[in-house]
Amino acid sequence: MKQFALKSFVVLLLQLVFFLGSWGINPPPAMALTTEQQLYNEAWRIVSRSYLDESFNGNNWWNVRQKTLRSNPLESRDETYGAIQKSLALLGDPFTRLMRPEQYRNLKVTTSGELTGVGLQVAQDADNGELLVIAPVQGSPAEAAGIAPRDRILQIDNALTSTLTLDDAASRMRGEPGSSVRLTIQHEDQSPREVKLVRERISLNPVSSELKKNTPAGTVGYIRLNQFNANATEDFELALQDLQKQGAESFVIDLRNNPGGLLQAGIAIARMWINDGAIVYTANRQGILDSFQATNTAVTDKPLVALVNAGTASASEILAGAIQDSGRGDLVGTKTFGKGLIQSLFELSDGSGMAVTVAKYETPAHHDINKLGIQPDVTIEAEGLRRDQLATDADPQYAAALERLVVLQENRAQATEQRPAPARAA
Repeated sequence: MKQFALKSFVVLLLQLVFFLGSWGINPPPAMALTTEQQLYNEAWRIVSRSYLDESFNGNNWWNVRQKTLRSNPLESRDETYGAIQKSLALLGDPFTRLMRPEQYRNLKVTTSGELTGVGLQVAQDADNGELLVIAPVQGSPAEAAGIAPRDRILQIDNALTSTLTLDDAASRMRGEPGSSVRLTIQHEDQSPREVKLVRERISLNPVSSELKKNTPAGTVGYIRLNQFNANATEDFELALQDLQKQGAESFVIDLRNNPGGLLQAGIAIARMWINDGAIVYTANRQGILDSFQATNTAVTDKPLVALVNAGTASASEILAGAIQDSGRGDLVGTKTFGKGLIQSLFELSDGSGMAVTVAKYETPAHHDINKLGIQPDVTIEAEGLRRDQLATDADPQYAAALERLVVLQENRAQATEQRPAPARAA
């Protein structure tokens, strides 16, 4: 009797498995994947394990994979790349993207300190798909042509950017030094204009500095930080220490048109100014907060102002937010770009790569600045300012920074006078 009951249970279980499988509740039997399917699966798995939004923008990520592999033969590498890009587009995140091998190599070269092209950092507006300028690279053909943060790029040569992915657009603007490309640019509500740019090999020197004497704030150490690449931390610290030795009494950090770069570089430079407390908080896909703290290694405690504008983004905003929220210094300029998402790079087996949004960050006061930006303590416009006018008498934001330094110096002097004298033993 017991043996009969056991057989009946096994039959019932097999029927249940068949029933569930016929309704698609169980995954189909494992099948051998082709080389192209394996590459797609590799990219799919990275997103599945790492992407910030566990809802995948409301998509069943398993079903995305199954549908793609069932409906696409993926007979060529181009078809595979297209399938990966189509799947990533469902996430609605312009910063999570596929880079073909050449594009991935170019990105790694850029973060290491060199770029060949027109010198533009760009992003896609997640709301309307428009190609936006984050910032032109200092000394680049794009900067010389007057292209500004938040300008819209409507066309690259004869291709409408609305039909291109972010990396397709970036790839079209890169090229051999001496070759040219035509961009159709629209600044705010002005009429579009066409700009011809000649590509160059651009050396990305992240830091420039100068000791400014006889200013309203006395002797000021001015440090311009163009981006957070692999050289930024060491170069910045050397510049800061040199200005200290020369007698700088206060400092101005210029983060205008700095599109960001390496997260760790932003944190390391913030630690040169902030002695204790949080530098930045990060939140992963489970919403679990982590933090990067100051390490009691600040190089100086002298008064500080940071210059920011609409081209101040990503790691620049981490530094700016840390300075502002910690009370270490003031921000002067205009509202920052508003990129509060963190991407990690993943290399695929064929040499291509993916940038995947893996976390978001909050400033020390727990402000989520994504798409919102950081409002400076003192707002000063400086429309149309040329690079050769930065930190000169023609630069109204720099002038306002010096005025703010005077106030910070006075506040410090008053606090010192009001501090009680230490008790002494009689």
